[in-house]
Amino acid sequence: MNFAPLPSVDVAGVPADALVLDVREADEWAAGHAEGALHVPMSEFGARFGEVTEAVADGRRAYVMCRVGGRSAQVTQYLVQQGIDAVNVDGGMQVWEAAGRKVVDGQGGPGTVI
Repeated sequence: MNFAPLPSVDVAGVPADALVLDVREADEWAAGHAEGALHVPMSEFGARFGEVTEAVADGRRAYVMCRVGGRSAQVTQYLVQQGIDAVNVDGGMQVWEAAGRKVVDGQGGPGTVI
C-alpha cells in the first residue's frame, strides 16, 4: 500500500486566527493551552467528534496539537481519512511555548505546558 505523508506544519506556520484543536487530556489543558483552542481530548474523540466537524463545517483547516506530536499525529491521520482538512503541528505545545506563542491556563491566565 502507498500511504500519503501526514500533513504537518511547524508552529511558525500556524496562523494567529487558526482553529487549533488540542487533543491533550484535561489536566494538560488546564495547566496551559493555546489561547482560543478547541479542546477535545483524544480519549474522548469518538464521543465528541461532532464538535470537531461543527468547528470545521465552514471549510476551516484544523491545526491538531498535543504535547509533542504523537497523539496529534494519530488524530490528524483520522481526520484526513474522514475528508477533513487537518494538519499536525510538529513539536506540539512544547514547541509552541518555546516559540513564545501565547499559553493560557484554564482560567485564562498565564499557563505552562506539562
